[in-house]
Amino acid sequence: MFFAVSFRHDRPVAYLCAIGGGWLLLAALLRCRFLSLGSGVFVACCLLALAALSLLLLFRWGKLSSRGVLLCLLPVGLAVFLRCLCLDYTSNDYLVFLSDWAAFFRENGGWAALRLPKGNYNVPYLYFLAAISYFPVPDLYAIKLFSILFDVILAWGGMRLVHALTPERIGGPAAAFCVLLLLPTVILNGALWAQCDSIYAAFCIHALASALERRSAQSVLLVALAFSFKLQTVFLLPLWCALWLAGRIKFRHLLLFPAVSAAVCLPALLLGKPLGDILGIYLGQTTEYSNYLTLNAPSVYALLPFEITSNIPAAAHLGILSAFAAVGVILLLLFFRRHKITDQALFLTALFFAVGIPFLLPHMHDRYFFLADVLTLCWSCFRPRRIVFTAAVQIASLGAYYAYLSMHYLFPMAWGALLLLAVLPAVLYFLIRELAAYQSSFP
Repeated sequence: MFFAVSFRHDRPVAYLCAIGGGWLLLAALLRCRFLSLGSGVFVACCLLALAALSLLLLFRWGKLSSRGVLLCLLPVGLAVFLRCLCLDYTSNDYLVFLSDWAAFFRENGGWAALRLPKGNYNVPYLYFLAAISYFPVPDLYAIKLFSILFDVILAWGGMRLVHALTPERIGGPAAAFCVLLLLPTVILNGALWAQCDSIYAAFCIHALASALERRSAQSVLLVALAFSFKLQTVFLLPLWCALWLAGRIKFRHLLLFPAVSAAVCLPALLLGKPLGDILGIYLGQTTEYSNYLTLNAPSVYALLPFEITSNIPAAAHLGILSAFAAVGVILLLLFFRRHKITDQALFLTALFFAVGIPFLLPHMHDRYFFLADVLTLCWSCFRPRRIVFTAAVQIASLGAYYAYLSMHYLFPMAWGALLLLAVLPAVLYFLIRELAAYQSSFP
């Protein structure tokens, strides 16, 4: 790989990458002068700080030389530049929901407005909207910059995860960091769409990395924070049952999950928000789009004939049962191999859940394969031959993104569903092979 070769040799390549990255950062800073809503100096300072944070995380990782960090300046600079180009775009989600919520907090006293029923995101994100109401920064830029910050934290988590799986390699973890910053769905999700899936995904990836590093309490704390931000964390939650079965997580540490969830809600409760409103947020999300089996998600429902999908309640119940059955089979398989579960097997389990659960569940949105995008990318960083699966998942996700952002289909959603359907049995095959290989090495 280019990363692996350049980290060991080629000082001129590192210097050229540093120069190229520097020019891209300069171009991004100059572009900030022409932002349509103003605040160019503030946005430029934030982007520069995020680039510095990225390089600092790579340097503090401890495996890269200063030359390796210079090499990474090119992808970091490109990532910042591409995000800068996206900042002025306003999606329908921002126009209809996020801008209205941000304006509501500004007009109703900031933190004091938390007691009122506004927004269908859980309270941690509402804290952020309340906080930015006190600053004279355009809401569009503040919301996007917050997501971009977590893009960097997500890339750091990917680096930690790949390093935990292949500690002897240098290029793989650094490649995970840089390529995650450049992954199309990661760029589009926050910087263009103004969505915040990188927040819960970052906590999930760090939680998984912590589990593989045998940091049990930290792992549960992080996945609890992920769940506090987004309900989609449930796609990965069954993994912590597998981690407990494997002895990687102590039962007493699982009690941190409800404790963290309660602590996150406490400020809102103290500010007067009814407990029922907080507890009802996720319940409301599960029923809000019950009239649709799929909302542009490349799930199994894109493959089913009209005769089945026309009966929405029956098809939805069948999908939910199928998802529970798939999770149950995987957990049962891991239970019988609970003393032989390797780090690779745990990672493949997480990947199977990230692809399989949203593929089977009804009412999924176009962005709900975000974790699958990230985990398949990490997979190809320590198993380069798996890049075909990364490409398949990314194409399926991009098709869904394109459908929403352009209001046109790039290709039939069934094609994306077929790509994911091809990935699922492959992941299951590699998981079973990993468990069998470990068993055969201990006669």
